[in-house]
Amino acid sequence: MIRALIAVAAVFAVVAARPAAAQQTAPVGKWLAEDISGGGVVDRLQTTLEIAETGQVSGSGGCNTYRGTAEFSITAINFAALTSTKKACAPAAMEQETKFHKALGEVKAWRIDAGSRKLTLLDAKGTELVRFSPLE
Repeated sequence: MIRALIAVAAVFAVVAARPAAAQQTAPVGKWLAEDISGGGVVDRLQTTLEIAETGQVSGSGGCNTYRGTAEFSITAINFAALTSTKKACAPAAMEQETKFHKALGEVKAWRIDAGSRKLTLLDAKGTELVRFSPLE
């Protein structure tokens, strides 16, 4: 019985000594929007976000492409100077794009779920504004 307890204790010691899964320290990457302001997204309409290590931002709002910059730290993010092309698209695409750009203007924080690898952009109160999956 003592040997069994020692073996169990040894297993717990090994598990406890393992380093925690590495957390991503920047929202850098290519992302595909899954939800915008709690309203989902239009099927097959790709709203994307690409964030470079330099802070350069680009992507598609679902109709028009956009570019700009973002300043980010370990948890905070601010999108600035986003410019977009001005094509007209179907009303649903234009509505989603408008919601997306409005949400980006309200974003103050970010987090990436280690398990799902999803990026969530949050407002100042911690409310989810946009949720992305990795785009590979």
